[in-house]
Amino acid sequence: MSIQLRSVTRENWLEALALQVKEEQKDLVPTVAVSLAKVYIKPDGDGVEYLPFAIYHEDKMVGFMMHAFVEQTSDMYWINGFLIDESQQGKGYGKAALRQMIDYITGRFSQCREVRLTVYPHNFSAFQLYRRLGFVETGEQYDGELVMRFPVAT
Repeated sequence: MSIQLRSVTRENWLEALALQVKEEQKDLVPTVAVSLAKVYIKPDGDGVEYLPFAIYHEDKMVGFMMHAFVEQTSDMYWINGFLIDESQQGKGYGKAALRQMIDYITGRFSQCREVRLTVYPHNFSAFQLYRRLGFVETGEQYDGELVMRFPVAT
């Protein structure tokens, strides 16, 4: 499957803002606007960097994902704000994009020993997707969401 992660820029940000999840998923993931605001506001502190990515299949934007990280750590590499547009769900784009993001993170940060994300316990489809890809629960929770980690082979 041909999936590309491209930076969200002034050329494609409006298209990214138009991405929507299904009505019943809206309380499970932040909007793209909220995720993009984090890049500027830095709610997790000045030491956290945020990199927003649009997910493309061929030349069509099908989703959004953000990478947040604290460089010079081994475990502060996060995937968040992840969504696939409601019209594009069920086509395997999410799985392919997650794999590509993990490869991006581990390729860019050799010190990274785990990639983390959070998921609401009642978001069964996302939880199962993450488990199938190798994410495991840490036992921690963050704002009512389960923290999961993907261990990086050393």
